[in-house]
Amino acid sequence: MLQRPRRRCEGTAMGVIVLDLRPGLGIGPFSLGMPICEAFAQIEQQPNIYDVVHVKYFDEDPLKLDVVISFPDHGFHLRFDPWSQRLRLIEIFDVKRLQMRYATSLIGGPSTPATFVAVYAVFGPTFPGIYDKERGVYTLFYPGLSFAFPIPSQYTDCCHNGEAELPLEFPDGTTPVTCRVCIYDSSTDSKVGVGSLMNKASAPPLPAGSLYMEEVHVKLGEELWFTVGGQHIPFGASPQDVWTELGRPDGIHQKQVDQMVIHSASDPRPKTTLCGDYFYNYFARGFDILFDGQTHKIKKFVLHTNYPGHADFNSYIKCNFVIHATELDGAYHQDMNSSKSSITPGTKWELVKEILGDCGRAAIQTQGSTSNPFGSTFVYGYQNVAFEVMKNGYIATVTLFQMQWIHALYSSSKTVETLYRLIWIFLITLQFL
Repeated sequence: MLQRPRRRCEGTAMGVIVLDLRPGLGIGPFSLGMPICEAFAQIEQQPNIYDVVHVKYFDEDPLKLDVVISFPDHGFHLRFDPWSQRLRLIEIFDVKRLQMRYATSLIGGPSTPATFVAVYAVFGPTFPGIYDKERGVYTLFYPGLSFAFPIPSQYTDCCHNGEAELPLEFPDGTTPVTCRVCIYDSSTDSKVGVGSLMNKASAPPLPAGSLYMEEVHVKLGEELWFTVGGQHIPFGASPQDVWTELGRPDGIHQKQVDQMVIHSASDPRPKTTLCGDYFYNYFARGFDILFDGQTHKIKKFVLHTNYPGHADFNSYIKCNFVIHATELDGAYHQDMNSSKSSITPGTKWELVKEILGDCGRAAIQTQGSTSNPFGSTFVYGYQNVAFEVMKNGYIATVTLFQMQWIHALYSSSKTVETLYRLIWIFLITLQFL
């Protein structure tokens, strides 16, 4: 679990906040379907309100469970689909800590309890809800919005399995108080509530022509192909070509001197200076482009998966790449149209090795122990491509380059010493940051 630095103790009162409730759309500044980086941007813009924030994810398999941004002092979660990293569900788990405003009415918080009667008065009549006998919870549904009410055991006879009558009041005159509110996309007409019903929520469809999660096809050693706009960006293209095809980069920065150059005893360059190469950063599309500082031609692409648990998490939107591993000088042959020959952000390292073959020992990437609390990663190199792999076996970054001569040398090496020397030549040529 990641935790933001905070200026006050968790759980201390700062006053109940009021957020506008938009059924089927979102709450406050958070909208269903927004990428996780946009949610973090909203949080950063209001640090006095969102100053205690937890980020939760399943480190061993980040694609298995939601990535959750939790606001414990305000009683709600943001649940992001682990593959697309888009907001699929907003879950208010402590209605006393958050006051919701719908039109001109307020509900929730300590002053206006979200009782069944209050909910019904604000949102109006609806169809009978569903009673979960096992959990003892009655869920009331509106389009894109649900309220869960715990039913005391002595009053379970008031409800029945399946659709149940509206429990406006119990025989003793009391009315149930909601324990959970879910806000979700209503376009699929799904009923989303507690338990297994929570899994029915999905992020709303992307608009036509959206570049988010655009497939970026990789032809090793040659080019990137962008499926939405149809752009082809080859190695050797100029900055002008890239601006014309992809638009203005989100950032430009000069590359640090190669950290692997220390392994070349003949290189006299200072080890702490900048080199002439420079990056175009396309944070919103999940990749960087490295230009040679002398020729001003593309020499490298770096594709980011944006997995939590990596030092670059939330710096880039996820790049939805597809690497077609069709052939490496006869080392392996696969059908280009087969998923078994394609490598994507969801492909684990063991499968990459099955597709490309074993590549030998990994280089260790730490990025500095003080600035990287997640530990080291491992860099494996093949002809024209290198993979940075996290400890859980998922790919963190993919570095694409042109080096067509190394594979022949690697394949023809006769001794262990020659093999290790070629690996170091390979790493030096990569020019890692």
